[in-house]
Amino acid sequence: MINDFPMQQLIDQDGNVLDHERMQEISIEKVKDMYYFMHRARLLDKKCVNLQRQGRIGTYVQYEGQEGAQVGSALALEEGDWMFPTYRDHAATLTYGQTMKNLLLNWRGRIEGGIAPEGIHIFPPAVPIASQLPQAAGAALAEKKKGTDRVSLVYFGDGATSEGDFHEGLNFASVFQTPTVFFNQNNGYAISVPVEKQMNSETIAQKGLGYDMNCLRIDGNDVIGVYCAVKDAVHKARSGAGPTLIEAVTWRYGAHTTADDPSKYRDQSESEVRRQTTDPLLRVEKYLKAQDAWQEQWKQEIEAQIESEIETALEEMESYPEPEMNQLFDYVFETPTWTIQQQIDEHLAVKGGKTS
Repeated sequence: MINDFPMQQLIDQDGNVLDHERMQEISIEKVKDMYYFMHRARLLDKKCVNLQRQGRIGTYVQYEGQEGAQVGSALALEEGDWMFPTYRDHAATLTYGQTMKNLLLNWRGRIEGGIAPEGIHIFPPAVPIASQLPQAAGAALAEKKKGTDRVSLVYFGDGATSEGDFHEGLNFASVFQTPTVFFNQNNGYAISVPVEKQMNSETIAQKGLGYDMNCLRIDGNDVIGVYCAVKDAVHKARSGAGPTLIEAVTWRYGAHTTADDPSKYRDQSESEVRRQTTDPLLRVEKYLKAQDAWQEQWKQEIEAQIESEIETALEEMESYPEPEMNQLFDYVFETPTWTIQQQIDEHLAVKGGKTS
């Protein structure tokens, strides 16, 4: 079955072009934009890991190594389309219009952190595994019923494909032919469980066959290839050709979260090898150098710009008051159930009757 889903690439790990005809559609400026968004996301990710270690934000979910999959897919969307991220897809949401300030607020425990700027259709990041897939299919059906050409793009990991919501989401999208792109980032591990132990199928892409939808497998570290594959899927969805399942094979260098120790379940030396070989930023750098379009000064300039943006967002985040405990109980039910009311009462008792 794996031979039925060959890994699709446009640029190999050495920066060589594999499909010259398709690459004619991609300008050097577009590639430099991709590099900028990936570099921006990576610098923020590194900063957030440090902030967590310093106790300035809570447990953090890193994504370093997956920037190519996230940035390439996000750039394929158009204004008005819907994005349904997981808790890890900051590179995607940043690229599509989420602010650094809100991303930082999210990890500071502020409810504002899950809200996108006005007019940007980014659903609050899903923490329950795979719950966002039926929601993405439903949003796409709503747009279809309204007569728009808007599509939804939903992210999920390899572990999510073992959840019932994955199958329900794909089945719903298939039955109603919703304009949905299901974008899987397969980094080989569902937290600590290797992919071969959490599923028997050789690929995730083939799981779409049971729902009679277009499905393909791509190199998730080839940002240009990701962009083209998702752009094609978005075009099909927008034109009424139904949903697509994409498996983007990638690798996350670090832990599942800052509370995790990956050395307990995988050989971390693999990450160091991949940093020097399959890294998505390095691949674009090699491509631009081969095209005589790489300037170290440009890289330094965008780094300074990004670092300034991060520091400004950090100042804005830390100027917010600490989150209030009572927000845990707001917006769950219009009238609290007895179990929630009991927790509210216990909280009030501890705080001496004050909801602080």
